[in-house]
Amino acid sequence: MKKTLNKLYQENRGLLLFLALMLVFRSAVADWNDVPTGSMKPTILEGDRILVNKMAYDLRVPFTHLSLHKFADPARGDIIIFDSAKMNERLVKRVVGVPGDRLEMQDNVLFINGQRLDYVALPEQGDYQEDLLGIRHAVRIRQAGSQLDSFNAVTVPPGQYLALGDNRDNSADSRVIGFVPRNEIVGRSRQVVLSLNPEHYYLPRAERFLKAI
Repeated sequence: MKKTLNKLYQENRGLLLFLALMLVFRSAVADWNDVPTGSMKPTILEGDRILVNKMAYDLRVPFTHLSLHKFADPARGDIIIFDSAKMNERLVKRVVGVPGDRLEMQDNVLFINGQRLDYVALPEQGDYQEDLLGIRHAVRIRQAGSQLDSFNAVTVPPGQYLALGDNRDNSADSRVIGFVPRNEIVGRSRQVVLSLNPEHYYLPRAERFLKAI
């Protein structure tokens, strides 16, 4: 048995080394992430596979959240991927509040540090361009009187972030799970790699391949 295993190792060690390096790369450098829900519509759709830059903020020990070196902190407007301990799953949301920010939401209108954000209607009904103090992006607001449309003023504590889904009526984000700890954040996304349409037999949506988000 030992000789057989050794023979298999000798014959396949190149493949095994490649697989090991690939796993390390996906754990610590870059990976893609499936998006199964519509919480980030209209920016990210169900069936999108987004590129995750895992070195955007930290150099981490592979397969852990232990940071060896910090490159940067998440910025307001970043789309972050994080392992939520409260939800026990990986989530994709947008940073709207960084440590020290004071935020509140009234009828789906955000206020950051006392400043009301500007909203411009987009052609798709219910979609708006939100000006996140210089970072413009699309949000979806289609349900009046939602339980998620308002929250009282809060100050983001050190080492934490306030993150919301772009689909404001349908997102389990900081309004549900609270602030996002810095050490739960595994990377940042700025691009869709590829997209498969779950409503049409998972056919490719070529127009979304390599789309910036």
